[in-house]
Amino acid sequence: MQSTAVKIADEPADEPLKLQAALESSINFRLRMAQILAYKSFEAVTPDHSGAARYLGLLSIVCENPGMPQHRLAEAVGLQRSSLVPILDRMEKNGVLERRAVDGDRRANAVWATPHGEAIVADLSDKANKVEAQTLAGFSDEEVELLRAMLDRVITNLRAL
Repeated sequence: MQSTAVKIADEPADEPLKLQAALESSINFRLRMAQILAYKSFEAVTPDHSGAARYLGLLSIVCENPGMPQHRLAEAVGLQRSSLVPILDRMEKNGVLERRAVDGDRRANAVWATPHGEAIVADLSDKANKVEAQTLAGFSDEEVELLRAMLDRVITNLRAL
């Protein structure tokens, strides 16, 4: 098994920080490290979108499902409705989506991407695909499909908790 020792910025590169045995073998730790590094890599190639990059997945779902109720969107991305509201507030303020009342239920809102939001998704999706290609460099097509399938199982298991 490869070491996941973390390098500290102020130390020489040949002296990585040692991890406790529990972290060294933890899949959750590795998933979190991969997520952090993937996010940083993506943000590095999208500096002109001032934070929009972090919401690409959410905005992509909205583009593909116009008029989706907020509560369904929250479920789709694994957030509590109360956690999603401030994110949608920011996105609406930035002009990438709009919310409208659901017919027949004044308390519920549905979400639509604006033309500006759709343009951002198109631009960021291209950049995300390039970062993903770099992330998966050296993997065969079969390995990529296996990784996707395994991650889907992890997500399913975690949603069942």
